[in-house]
Amino acid sequence: MDIEIIPCLNDNYSYLIKDNLTNTVAIIDPSEFKPCDDIINKKYKKLDLILNTHHHFDHVGGNTELKKKYNSKILGFAEDQKRIPEIDILLKDGQEFKIGSLNFKTIFIPGHTSGHIAFFSEEEKVVFTGDTLFSLGCGRVFEGTYKQMFDSINKIKSLPIDTKIYCGHEYTNSNLIFCLKFNPNNNFLKEKEKVIKAKTQNDEPTIPTMIGDEILTNIFLRYDDPDVKGALNLKKASDLEVFTKLRDLKDNF
Repeated sequence: MDIEIIPCLNDNYSYLIKDNLTNTVAIIDPSEFKPCDDIINKKYKKLDLILNTHHHFDHVGGNTELKKKYNSKILGFAEDQKRIPEIDILLKDGQEFKIGSLNFKTIFIPGHTSGHIAFFSEEEKVVFTGDTLFSLGCGRVFEGTYKQMFDSINKIKSLPIDTKIYCGHEYTNSNLIFCLKFNPNNNFLKEKEKVIKAKTQNDEPTIPTMIGDEILTNIFLRYDDPDVKGALNLKKASDLEVFTKLRDLKDNF
């Protein structure tokens, strides 16, 4: 499987997937038509599938034009069928599907939106998380509850540690500053800072990241860390209370 990152809008990432066995081509969260079409038209001249993690405009903005040009099929969450433009195939939580010969599973991860899903391939060791889990961060809670978002990021956290995470935005540098503020003694985070700065200086994406790496460095997955609880003056708080406080602080950071 080949994965190509397509920068879109200000800080969005769309992901172009090619199954080398069947030559099936798919795109995840096409934010806008032109940058996606430029690559698709140049390399493949075809687009079989369009997958949407959620309905926000910066993840579905290219749906209509791409489908019209390439006669693609659009996959999205069944309960969001009225909000995802041109949807054809309705997915449910836990449903398995294929991109050519590649096996994927739908994971329902509400919180950012009420109909947010991730696409996970155990065989390929990749998960596309949209706006739920970022490198060193997590998404804002718009339509769901903090408990839903907490449960959703823990679903992702429970995946194999060698799973690569492809998220919807390049937010890593701002997330890094937040993590360092409340987890300054985290040596794993300090090492990751060096990697992030090097990639940024070379104008490279900081994505993908890894589940195992995020467990060690992403403060939103470290709600049970005594150092984090101490920095928040929440030593006796529950994990959910710590997560909620972190999310509130990040909203105004």
